[in-house]
Amino acid sequence: MKEQNHANHTRYVPLYHFLTSFLILVLLVMGIMRLCCGGCHMGCQAGQQCGMMGMHEGLFEIISAFVLLFIWVYARQFAVKVQDRAIHAEESLRHFIMTGKALDPKLSWGQIIALRFASDEEYLQLMDRAIKENMKSSDIKKAVKNWRADNHRA
Repeated sequence: MKEQNHANHTRYVPLYHFLTSFLILVLLVMGIMRLCCGGCHMGCQAGQQCGMMGMHEGLFEIISAFVLLFIWVYARQFAVKVQDRAIHAEESLRHFIMTGKALDPKLSWGQIIALRFASDEEYLQLMDRAIKENMKSSDIKKAVKNWRADNHRA
């Protein structure tokens, strides 16, 4: 694995992020087409309709696509939320080991999560800067000089 840094730290799982989302979109479009056309798309002649059955199938495809879309979105959100909680706990422990104190409550979750990429040498200084300047998480990541890779995220 190449060295992790700000430019390449995001993680994409192609089958999940690209193929699954594309297939859900295809299912949705097919359902809308079937519902609008009222046809079954089983070789009917142009302008010929297969009746209500095609519309029911189209409605079923649209509902199925939305259900899959919600599952796809929320499955990822739930995993990221659990990951964020784990990172928060890890960074709280890291800070406590370094200082003997709890994390400053002025830090937002996003700032704490971004600080995980800072090396131990720059961690406390960057944390103070993040508080004083109210830095965004993306700015914190850009300010990291010695990137501490996170290769175990979801």
